[in-house]
Amino acid sequence: MEYDFLKQKRILLVDDEKALLEMIVSILQEEGFCHVKTAETKQQALAAAETYHPEFVILDVMLPDGNGFDIMEQLKKTADYPILLLTARGEDDDRLRGFDLGADDYMVKPFLPKELLYRMYAILRRSYKGENPIVKLHDSSIDFDRAEVIRDGLHLPLTAKEHSLLSALYRNAGRIVTLDALCEAAWGDNPFGYENSLMAHIRRIREKIEKNPSQPVSLITVKGLGYKLIVEGSFR
Repeated sequence: MEYDFLKQKRILLVDDEKALLEMIVSILQEEGFCHVKTAETKQQALAAAETYHPEFVILDVMLPDGNGFDIMEQLKKTADYPILLLTARGEDDDRLRGFDLGADDYMVKPFLPKELLYRMYAILRRSYKGENPIVKLHDSSIDFDRAEVIRDGLHLPLTAKEHSLLSALYRNAGRIVTLDALCEAAWGDNPFGYENSLMAHIRRIREKIEKNPSQPVSLITVKGLGYKLIVEGSFR
């Protein structure tokens, strides 16, 4: 799946609110993140950074024995992994200080679980962009980094909507992705009424990835349910 290599990254989550820690861990595990470690204090966070070697850090600014800014300064001395600041404080000065110290993004509590995931994926994709695989289909390949399809020696650019739809299909390769899920992937949280547009985009995607778009072998229609993408492999 497009995000599978990102879900293998080691996540360090630092916050002194136990309920929030448990909630975020549950969100990440449900999403498929395999390696999540938690810390509740500055001391625990620095110790975990030395032994766990995280690849992404979600860091609360206010901790009982220090603050996230100090932790970030120390972490950045030894490694340059991405950091998302998570705090109840939303003052502009705090935001600017965080970015000045090298934070990749800043979220203010309370937050929506989906927003946290969106921001995480955005940071991880930017930080580990070169690791995104090229996906091999029956008659073509998809390069998600370059947003293009390679077929018969041609490089066919993908539009933003086509990229979003193919990403959703690839995350669920070999499985049915419903019409509603695809509409949401391309048009956001209010996807209703886009079914005709979806069909038009699917048709254009097939014209790029299929040798014979009228007889698709890679992007299959599952009547009354949705579509599924048949992947042969991935490489980089």
